[in-house]
Order: sequence, then structure tokens, then C-alpha cells
Amino acid sequence: MDLLTLLQVLDATVRMATPLLLACLAGLFSERAGIFDIGLEGKMLAAAFISAAIAYTTGSAWIGLFAGILASVSLAIVHGLASITFRGNQLISGVAINFFAAGITVVVAQSWFGQGGRTPQLTGGGRFGAITLPGAEALSGVPVFGPIYKELISGHTILVYTALAAVVLTWWLLFRTRFGLRLRAVGENPAAVDTAGISVVRLRYTAVIICGILCGIAGAQLATAEPAAGFIKDMTAGRGYIALAALIFAKWRPWYALYACLLFGFLQALELRPDLIENLIGIGVQGQLLSALPYIMTVVILAGFIGKAIPPRAGGEPYVKER
Repeated sequence: MDLLTLLQVLDATVRMATPLLLACLAGLFSERAGIFDIGLEGKMLAAAFISAAIAYTTGSAWIGLFAGILASVSLAIVHGLASITFRGNQLISGVAINFFAAGITVVVAQSWFGQGGRTPQLTGGGRFGAITLPGAEALSGVPVFGPIYKELISGHTILVYTALAAVVLTWWLLFRTRFGLRLRAVGENPAAVDTAGISVVRLRYTAVIICGILCGIAGAQLATAEPAAGFIKDMTAGRGYIALAALIFAKWRPWYALYACLLFGFLQALELRPDLIENLIGIGVQGQLLSALPYIMTVVILAGFIGKAIPPRAGGEPYVKER
């Protein structure tokens, strides 16, 4: 495998990992605050459809992005009402959001565009284009570093760079600020936080809304920043569940989440280049097997074969204030 081919695979890895990473960080905020969110998939799917539909209608990917975030945050607030205000079962609420999004996106897409539950393909300003970083062309002739900078570091959309920056920002917020300390405490011992005079409800709603924002960006990445920009039925294809598996694999830590999502992104990138596997091992591999690898890894992680992961102690339990 030559350097250019390797860089192409790694470039696809970063692109494939971006929606997973954003959804994983979304789940991290929510679950660190004690709210388990199975509905990442549904929020991503709703955001993907709304962002694609609005971007096509207005011709602006940015308007589509904000519309997708709004749709995702709306579902996040519904999940917050069910889980925090009404103290319902968090898992059932998340599953309900997934079913609702899977159905409503197809119905509305067919009603609006009449293309079998999909939107027209996005072009021009309706999609996010790749950004060429300064000096990419000038440094392309430099051995090793030049191709890495041009092919791997440069040439991604703004949403890819946003996802990478979100890792740093998440780490700083959770582990270097008073807000992060309180958020983590809410997920471990909400009664102690309440005793200190801090609103458990406000902190948990804040975490849920942040989760909605990140899921909205993840959905917009799928619909408006991929090579074939546009919405198709069930286009998230289980990425919300994969993000949850990556979150468990990462043990609810931002940097580990980045590594876990890059691993899943690499497995998805291999699906695009089955010839590489054949060249490496000398045996042809069925495309269906490569497509199944991320889901197989998800099952392995959730089955506990990777190692024991301990979630926040108050996760999944509604908080009832003592009188």
C-alpha cells in the first residue's frame, strides 16, 4: 500500500468518524448528567432530513444546519420533558424518538418532494464544500509531510473541523470548569448537588440541549457535507447506536471517544476499498462482511468483551427531591 492510498483511506476514516464523534460527544454530555439517551439515532435522522430539506429549499447549507439543530434540540427537549420533568423511563423515551423520527422523515419527505422519501441531491450553496487550508498546494511537494497535510489534514468540510474542536472543548468543559464539575456530579450524586443549592433539573436540561445541538450537527454532516449530499430513508443506518457503543468503549471520556470513533470510522472506510483487504491478505472479502464490521464491533463492545465500563451511578434514574 503506497502513501497516497493510505492517506485516502485515513481521509475517509476521518469523514466517516465525524457524525459518530459528534453523536458520541452528545451522548457523553447527556449521560454524564445522568440522562441515558437511546434517541441519538432519531435526533440525527430528524436533523439530517430537516437540514437537507431546508438547504435545498433555501440554497444555503448554513440555514439547513441551523434548521437541523433546531429539529434535534426540539426532540431533545421532548426527551428531557419525559425523562426529567415527568420522570419517565429514559430508555423508552429514547426508543420512541427513534421510531417517530424514522417514520415522520419519510412521510414528510414524500409529501414535500415526492421522491420516495428522499430529498433531491444538494448542489452548490446547499451543501458544505471542502476547505483547502493555507499552504496545502505549496507544501504538496514536500516529502511525506506535504501529502499528509494536503490529503489528510486539509480538504475537509467545516463540520469535520468542528467535530475535532468539539473534543477539545468537551474535555475542557467537563474537566476544567465549574460547570463540568457540577454536570459530572449530577450524574453521580444528584442529591449532593441539590443540597449545595444547585438546580439538578437545570443542569440536566442543559446537558440534554447540548446533546441535541451536537446531534443536529451530526445529522447535518450526513446530509449536507457528504459527497452525495441529500437525505435518503434511514440514512443514519444505526450510527446513533454505534455512537453509544463507542461511548461505552471510551468509558465516557472525550479523548477516548475520539479514538473509538476513529476506529469505527476506519471500519466503515474499509467498506469503500475492499480491494485493499484483498491485496493485504490475498483473499477476496465480500462487501457485505465489510459493511457488517462496525455492527459486529458494536455487539462485541455491548456484550462486554472489550472490558467492563462503569456508567455514571445516577444514570437512568429520575431524581426525586427529598422533602
